Amino acid sequence: MANARRITELLLAAYPEPKIALRYSNPLELLVAVILSAQCTDERVNVVTPSLFGKYKTARDYAEADPAAFENEIRPTGFYRNKAKAIIRCCRRLVEDFGGEVPATVSELTTLPGVGRKTANMVIGNAFGKQAIAVDTHVLRVSRRLGLARSAQADQVEKELMEQVPEEQWTAFTNALILHGRRVCSARNPRCNACPLFDECEWPDKTGA
Repeated sequence: MANARRITELLLAAYPEPKIALRYSNPLELLVAVILSAQCTDERVNVVTPSLFGKYKTARDYAEADPAAFENEIRPTGFYRNKAKAIIRCCRRLVEDFGGEVPATVSELTTLPGVGRKTANMVIGNAFGKQAIAVDTHVLRVSRRLGLARSAQADQVEKELMEQVPEEQWTAFTNALILHGRRVCSARNPRCNACPLFDECEWPDKTGA
């Protein structure tokens, strides 16, 4: 296996204090934004959310939203019908089970409709400042290329990374790896010649630096 501590060190040197691209000011906003980001760019989500967050300020606001109107408001993010259902159902559960507050644990968050481990970890890691590894498409791809993970299943990759990456750096590692996946280690035409992790990378298809 690759040297996770060395990779983490190099990664955080390249991306100091890494932040996610989604814009939010509280846990509820981040939860909604992450649900909207499925199969959509963060940039597009960030275009939609300012007006959305201005109108819907509480979980009850979303829970009581008119579905047709809400679908239209999030239409630019794609798959808007499914996303509208997911957000409204999720917020109804927040109101019913959590007093309208977003819970701060993965076990509680994953009881919400439409919330899996990736979304839950993104929320607790960034909105609550806890340590969590969230496996999105970038983390999955890059960790496998580097040799940090063998599985193709997100939940298993999360476990593999948790066993190797220092716990106090889980959230920063996740955010940095996402940035790296977007800027350098892209799905197509990765810029291996500009990669600060080149010497540590075990990907057999990497191109010469």
